[in-house]
Amino acid sequence: MNVTIKNKDEIEKMRIAGKILKDALALIEQSIYPGQTSLHLNDLAYNYIIKQGATPSFLNYEGFPYTICASVNDQVVHGFCTDIPLKEGDIISIDCGVIYKGYHSDAARTFPVGNVTVEKSNLIQATKDSFFAGIEGIKAGSRLGHISHRIQQYLEERGYGVVRELTGHGVGTKLHEDPLVPNYGNYNSGIVLQAGMTLAIEPMSTMGKRYVFLEDNDWTVTTEDGLPSAHYENTILIKEDGVEILTL
Repeated sequence: MNVTIKNKDEIEKMRIAGKILKDALALIEQSIYPGQTSLHLNDLAYNYIIKQGATPSFLNYEGFPYTICASVNDQVVHGFCTDIPLKEGDIISIDCGVIYKGYHSDAARTFPVGNVTVEKSNLIQATKDSFFAGIEGIKAGSRLGHISHRIQQYLEERGYGVVRELTGHGVGTKLHEDPLVPNYGNYNSGIVLQAGMTLAIEPMSTMGKRYVFLEDNDWTVTTEDGLPSAHYENTILIKEDGVEILTL
């Protein structure tokens, strides 16, 4: 395992990458409404990121053809952008990454389209809340498994499925670095966290069972039972006395 520890200069570049990404996601959120298309959201994100002197992390990553992943309703992650209008009551997960001077940030949010059911709203909120439950009290010296276990516990106690085939990860000069960060596991497992580590923590939950399948495009992951899924992610920095969220 090759875990990288970032120095002050590297961390500052990741902070800037994180701020650009945070602002891009806020721009997208303002533009989500019934009748909007994910292709238009993709263009918004691309143009904003480029104007900031940065580059989209996902565009052409292993052949992925978009700046954002736009996953609607039962799509968990890696949804393709289309010209199909979003409908009232849909939910859409937007995952995006930014490269600034060679350093990546990675974050995701699930947004309602117009008015959604209470069940969908609760799924979105619980997935977001599980992220904060996962990182609560985390600092240098904590075990990675503390994050994984708390995310799993938070979601399963509320009746949600926790997707196991996809994980969080280290992030830095590469979009995906060591270590993997599962959203399930044992409390006292995993490596000991060190100050200067940067991680993308990303709970992915389902309203039904946790099982998923890969669509024919070889990218998009969808729930087997067709029930909705939500995704929430931030890039974090491990510090001696806690955690700094670089994409908030």
